[in-house]
Amino acid sequence: MRHPFLIPTVVACGVILSACAKETEEEKVERTFQEVNVIDETNLNEVLLTAADPNEAVTYFHGAVQKNPDRIDLQRGLAISLTRAKRNTEASAAWKRVTEMSGTNNADKVEYADALVRSGDWTKAKATLDKIPPTYETFKRYRLEALVADSRQDWKRADHFYETAVGLTTRPAGVMNNWGYSKMTRGQYAEAERLFTEAIRQDKTLFTAKNNLVLVRSAQGNYGMPVIPMNQVERAQLLNTMGISAVKQGDLNTAKNLFREAIATHPRHYDEAVRSLRALEEA
Repeated sequence: MRHPFLIPTVVACGVILSACAKETEEEKVERTFQEVNVIDETNLNEVLLTAADPNEAVTYFHGAVQKNPDRIDLQRGLAISLTRAKRNTEASAAWKRVTEMSGTNNADKVEYADALVRSGDWTKAKATLDKIPPTYETFKRYRLEALVADSRQDWKRADHFYETAVGLTTRPAGVMNNWGYSKMTRGQYAEAERLFTEAIRQDKTLFTAKNNLVLVRSAQGNYGMPVIPMNQVERAQLLNTMGISAVKQGDLNTAKNLFREAIATHPRHYDEAVRSLRALEEA
């Protein structure tokens, strides 16, 4: 006689278990959608930080941080995007926020210092770099240390940091060019010429180093074109640079000849050299 009472109980338990199972399944589906959204957002963030127009990325991350101001990954994305967009003052402020958040690291402080250097705030850049422990050794950190030391004319420290930075990268052309420019400003022309030449050997497309090389040679009265890889347009531009340097040193006849050669060498109309030559001839 007790069995009929057991059946509803069993059925009720079955309904409860079924509901539990259904709820668990719904939760599982919801979690899956959440995971997909996170993956999609992560991929979108990465695309915006690398391939997208930097100003579009700034707009996206501005909106994202307004909704989630405590997420350091979004604040970092905004700072990176502002840096890429060359909005240096805004980038400095953005990196400052990142360095004050929970989860910040030494790499963020280096990026903050980089933004400060780009903004010309050398004092704050030095103070920021000084807060990073010496055990944190990266190419970018030491390159910035060298630039800051240069700005203070602390040549011994600058040379030390440039040398360290060169040893920490497989692509040292840019930092060699900076180091060479530092040597040129000190009047150490032979060392500067060596560094510019080495930078070009490392990266044949680095026109800044080519331009600096002819500048330092011209400063020594050497107006011969160096034997370096260059196309016709680059050759004309380098001749024009030497012409400008010759004018500054009072070698006016040499300057005229260099401007004429630049005009003749350039595959198209070279307005800058034409104006310079006309100004000399009229004077």
